[in-house]
Amino acid sequence: MQSLNVRQALHSDSALPEVEVSGWVRTRRDSKTFSFIEINDGSCLASLQAIIDVGVPGSENVSQMGTGASVRVRGELVASPGKGQSWELKATEVELIGATDESFPLQKKGHSLEYLREIAHLRPRSNLFGAVFRTRSRISHAIHSFFQEREFFHVHTPIITGSDCEGAGEMFRVTTLPVGADGKDTPKDAEDFFRKPTYLTVSGQLEGETFATALGKIYTFGPTFRAENSNTSRHAAEFWMVEPEVAFCDLAGDMDLAEEFLRHLVTAALDTCSEDLGLFNKFVEKGLIERLEKLASQKFARIPYREAVEIVNKSGKKFDYPVEFGLNLQSEHERYLTEEHVGGPAIVFDYPDAIKPFYMRANDDGETVAAMDVLVPGVGEIIGGSQREERPDVLAARMAKHNLTEGGDYDWYADLRKFGTVPHAGFGLGFERILMYLTGVQNIRDVIPFPRTPGNAGF
Repeated sequence: MQSLNVRQALHSDSALPEVEVSGWVRTRRDSKTFSFIEINDGSCLASLQAIIDVGVPGSENVSQMGTGASVRVRGELVASPGKGQSWELKATEVELIGATDESFPLQKKGHSLEYLREIAHLRPRSNLFGAVFRTRSRISHAIHSFFQEREFFHVHTPIITGSDCEGAGEMFRVTTLPVGADGKDTPKDAEDFFRKPTYLTVSGQLEGETFATALGKIYTFGPTFRAENSNTSRHAAEFWMVEPEVAFCDLAGDMDLAEEFLRHLVTAALDTCSEDLGLFNKFVEKGLIERLEKLASQKFARIPYREAVEIVNKSGKKFDYPVEFGLNLQSEHERYLTEEHVGGPAIVFDYPDAIKPFYMRANDDGETVAAMDVLVPGVGEIIGGSQREERPDVLAARMAKHNLTEGGDYDWYADLRKFGTVPHAGFGLGFERILMYLTGVQNIRDVIPFPRTPGNAGF
């Protein structure tokens, strides 16, 4: 007896006399002499139809094989006379593994995304979320493949850290000390587990730089955390980041790598997730596949920040947020640049020093740093990166400007510039952000298995 998953059965090269398929029932139709059940096991979007004749061993339990029940069917894989699939399973034996009843929440189609978030433990069984999380898995593999094929080394950076990479201060404190009598957390650093304030990381970049200056090309891919009290469709308290770091690399090389990386992920989605992309294209975003195919073949425009501001201000369009040199570009500006001005992806670079972190390399103009953002139509920023400041004296001045004085938590970071310093660069890609782009799904809560947002730390 050959055990197959549904995807293997549906893509079989030939009929098979003895196979076994296990999964969950999607639908059941009964007649006097036989029943049809659709079995799905999550291996693909499609389900496999099984025909169960009355009298087949186990057929006496067919009435309990409603939507959501788990079953095992043994029989013959034969050509299907119906439309939509090449093969079906002619049962010789059927086994009810786990029964269910009419209270199963996914009995009907058309549930809202909001409702499905309330049953996060069951939503992967729906077509949409099964497709989302298969895509998530395959793109995760594509990320590792991209870097491994280019001889990058994967580095695990700390989840618990004493540094705030971005300087935003919106971090989750890690402590073993009890809550104070007033109900608030009032830890005394010397009594705490690490003897100093520690937090859940917002980025693995700084630690990644230590390995880039030893191994040359590295990347991190892990969870990051922000204690930002933003209840929007684009924010989550826990999310995953991809952060490569490359020694002997400048901003131009960083932009080349980011463009190649993004094109690789889009191409991987088109090549390995075609069935699931078809569902997104039909029910989530019309024209999604065409949009992805266009990006995969386009050259990314490159626009200096100062020029980007001028383009926006000369557009004649009314924006909710006016922009001038020294201010961050908003999503509306980024989308105008990509969707109307360029008609495709763009990389904006050389941002004002005042709006960027201390570690970015100062340009010779005294006003800007070697930073870049990759912008895509429909989203805006999807990758952010920079060349890092490798000059010891310039880094010391920039750290002082940000109140990061010598003798503090960043001495080790400054040491990298004292002992064999090199130009190096890197970027960060929010994994959920790219998944939203690839699937057309508009809410970050719907591309991460168990979203952690303000007021929500469970199912």
